[in-house]
Amino acid sequence: MFELTARHLDPLAPGHPCQGCEARGQAVCGILDCEKLAQLKRLGSTQRLRAGQTLFREGDPATRVFTLTRGSLKLYKLLPDGRRHVVGFMYAGDFLGISVDDEHPFTAELIEDGQLCCFPRGRFDSFLADHPQMEHELYRMVAHELGAAQQQLVLLGRKTASERLASFLLALVERADQLAGARTSVVDFPMNRADIADYLGLTKETVSRILSNFRASRLIRLRALNAVEILDRPALQRAADGRG
Repeated sequence: MFELTARHLDPLAPGHPCQGCEARGQAVCGILDCEKLAQLKRLGSTQRLRAGQTLFREGDPATRVFTLTRGSLKLYKLLPDGRRHVVGFMYAGDFLGISVDDEHPFTAELIEDGQLCCFPRGRFDSFLADHPQMEHELYRMVAHELGAAQQQLVLLGRKTASERLASFLLALVERADQLAGARTSVVDFPMNRADIADYLGLTKETVSRILSNFRASRLIRLRALNAVEILDRPALQRAADGRG
């Protein structure tokens, strides 16, 4: 999940190939003006997938890159003993498909119905070479993603189960703040309890139990199966920091 930045976007003329894209403000291509954005769009195609479908599998050739423009997906790796480790979640505006090797290191599976802009790797690399401002933006996003991966190592290696889940909820609400441009309190998360558990290195039962504890302590309110209202953010922060 990449860091969101505020942008002033030029309005797209009727008939522009990216007209109606709700992810432009968060996507790497949002740095481009309307003409260059249309040039990029013509280099690729649009792919629509249903929830549960796989975009690519671990070990598949990494011949394309993607911008997720609608929906969400999870990235996971299967361990030798058959267990699954979710390494991250991607949302509208996120960019994926870059690989150091020629193969994808993870499997990407849609959590909910989604849509992606897909680009052949060679064409995309050539476009980046001609548009350094987008290359710089992609570098910034990748650097932030590396920082997030390092934070995840701390999360799994040093924090208790309650601290992990509190940190996860805070990360979601902070992203909602950035999208809304204001402080928010309700967090929507499309992933299920098993996905959260596999991401945090917990069991599904532990996730459910801690959510119940947070609710009993009046830190959160469960608005729906996949929606949580943060009632006391400072207390949730203390819980994430091990000071609760």
